[in-house]
Amino acid sequence: MGSEAAALLEAADFAAGKHKGQRRKDPEGTPYINHPIGVARILAQEAGVTDTVVLQAALLHDTVEDTDTTFSEIEERFGAEVRRVVEEVTDDKALPKMERKRLQIERAAGSSPRAKLVKLADKLHNLRDLNRCTPAGWTPQRVQEYFRWAAQVVAGLRGTSPPLEAALQRLFEERGLHPEPEPAP
Repeated sequence: MGSEAAALLEAADFAAGKHKGQRRKDPEGTPYINHPIGVARILAQEAGVTDTVVLQAALLHDTVEDTDTTFSEIEERFGAEVRRVVEEVTDDKALPKMERKRLQIERAAGSSPRAKLVKLADKLHNLRDLNRCTPAGWTPQRVQEYFRWAAQVVAGLRGTSPPLEAALQRLFEERGLHPEPEPAP
């Protein structure tokens, strides 16, 4: 692929094409691609991540879950390492929503360091969006429940990125949540 910048641009272009026409749930209907770009930006600017695999996976993290993209396609275009990270952070949409949420909590601590970084940045971007504006049809209680659930996921990701964890902790505390770090096994 040549340069790291070219590799990142290739992932951004691929994700933009796959998410074309998709919108976020905010009242403005923000283009969906803003989310994976925001996740990658958080990793690069706030966490200081320079690992191209992590940044590509951030850009691609919702393509298999939310589009017709396959893991094989990710591997063919971006390699096995990127595929593995995307695979780790992808929910199985064939499962009921509550089961997917439960599995995110259960699997967080056992995730690879790269997947943990993507998950932390993904949660941070989503929670900041929820603080900015409530999605259409969401009650304040549903927003608070999402924060509670996210705090449980993040508890299993601790010890990965102090800057991201501190930013998340501030958001949780603003909501009156005081999640404790996961106890060591």
